[in-house]
Formats: sequence, structure tokens, C-alpha cells
Amino acid sequence: MSFLIVYQNPNSEKVSVYECGFSPFGDSRSRFEVRFYIVAILFMIFDLEIVFLFPWVLSLDTMSNLGFGSMIFFLFVLTIGFIYEWFKGALDWE
Repeated sequence: MSFLIVYQNPNSEKVSVYECGFSPFGDSRSRFEVRFYIVAILFMIFDLEIVFLFPWVLSLDTMSNLGFGSMIFFLFVLTIGFIYEWFKGALDWE
């Protein structure tokens, strides 16, 4: 409805593609490298695992030894996974 009511005055500046102040240099539908997806997935995995630490820290003074031990085991597995990814080269950017 607004397309019919409002006066349309497109010019070259309004309809041009804006990309950080300079003209685009490639197709916007090009494929991304797999590395972008790997880094994004690794970030999501480690970010979500670190979020589990906040409730643990808040209830640390009222926690039993079993709860403390299970979180230490969780941190151990998290560290082993991080070291494994480091040695596999998933964190290297060439």
C-alpha cells in the first residue's frame, strides 16, 4: 500500500550496493570456506560449555563432594577436547 501512496524517486545513490564505503568486489553468493563453519561450531561448543560454569560457581559453597568432582571431570573432558582440537589443527588459520 505504501508503494502506491508514497512518491517514488530512486536515484543511483539510493539503489547502489553499500559495502563499507567502497564498491563491492565480488559476488555476494560466493561460497565460504569450511574453516569459517568449523570456527563457528567450535566457538558455539566451547561457549555453551563455559556457560555451565556459572551456576556451578554460584552454588560452590553449598555443593557436595560429588557435585564438585563431577564438575572437575567436566572441566577435564573440556580441556582434553580443546587440546585434541589444537593438535588436529582446527584452531590454526592459514
